[in-house]
Amino acid sequence: MTRLVVTGVSASYGSTQVLHDVGLTVEGGSTTAILGASGCGKTTLLRVVAGFHAADAGEVRIGDRTVAGPGFAMPPERRGIGYLSQEGNLFPHLTVAGNIGFGLPRAERRDRARTAELLELVGLPVALADRRPEQLSGGQQQRVALARALARRPELVLLDEPFGSLDAGLRSTTRRAVADALSAAGATVLLVTHDQDEALSFADQVAIMRDGRFVQVGAPKEVYSTPVDRATAGVLGELVILPGHGDGDHVITILGRLPVAGADVTGAVDVAVRPEQVLIGPAVGAVGSVGAVDAVVDAVDYFGHDALVRIVLPAGPEGPAPVVFSRVVGDDAPTPGQLVGVSVRGPVQAFPHTVVLLAPTDPT
Repeated sequence: MTRLVVTGVSASYGSTQVLHDVGLTVEGGSTTAILGASGCGKTTLLRVVAGFHAADAGEVRIGDRTVAGPGFAMPPERRGIGYLSQEGNLFPHLTVAGNIGFGLPRAERRDRARTAELLELVGLPVALADRRPEQLSGGQQQRVALARALARRPELVLLDEPFGSLDAGLRSTTRRAVADALSAAGATVLLVTHDQDEALSFADQVAIMRDGRFVQVGAPKEVYSTPVDRATAGVLGELVILPGHGDGDHVITILGRLPVAGADVTGAVDVAVRPEQVLIGPAVGAVGSVGAVDAVVDAVDYFGHDALVRIVLPAGPEGPAPVVFSRVVGDDAPTPGQLVGVSVRGPVQAFPHTVVLLAPTDPT
């Protein structure tokens, strides 16, 4: 299996530098997801690896080959890469079989067995081989595009927001089918996305990019549970920030004395809590209560399988009443106005307190 190694890569567009001394290793047969906001540089890195954009500095190695380095850039078609974009970019005038075979030697294009093998690999019936792209659903088109990317048995597969144009239902099923196909092919995969659920569920390794640099690289559970800073924590999912005071391996908050994940903390801190950590139940003092404090349910966003509950905590001397969110099973959702007991499960993240400066008010 082929390993991808990016070392010290910098890249720019004109006078604007986009990547700053970037390094990344993707082990052979594994999947790494690059996660970050639009404009952070993740697609530029993908284009450098593919050979579509020249780096200003650094090196890219695919297996035992250097494909980009000082004064040298191997053409994209010689890098042994499969590329799948958000749009898929199927040729509308070609059948499914024609699209899959595009770029293969002429003899292989006529090999129906190879086409059938690739369709089966991506979870599509062979009966689709003679259809044209407009006769397929969006998810089917993306799977055909993946089959085309895998047709030449690439050493490395690059995915650029490949599910972004699909609706929620198709995105989930197509993502799983693509992941299964890539695993069966033994491919090394680099995925670019701004969807944290996609990155965390699809990849073996997640690399968080901000302003053209990687700020954290690790296993999905590691980066989600122990983000390096508050900004990174926010990129990885919904977050509640509460004021707190560090007391070694615990923090004191309105929701009680909570254990801290990571290093000990002291003094004023911002406590980051995930909605799934916020537990709600009967009000304090009621039978079965496990709450640390009583609070009022303000609103409920019901999604069927689960619900996001907005809860207003009691106001304290430090400012307005804090608001927290709790993610619960849909059938267990309370009603707005209900008094509930609130507590926190598991260790929380604590970051240095950030002072938010408010814009001056207009005296008139």
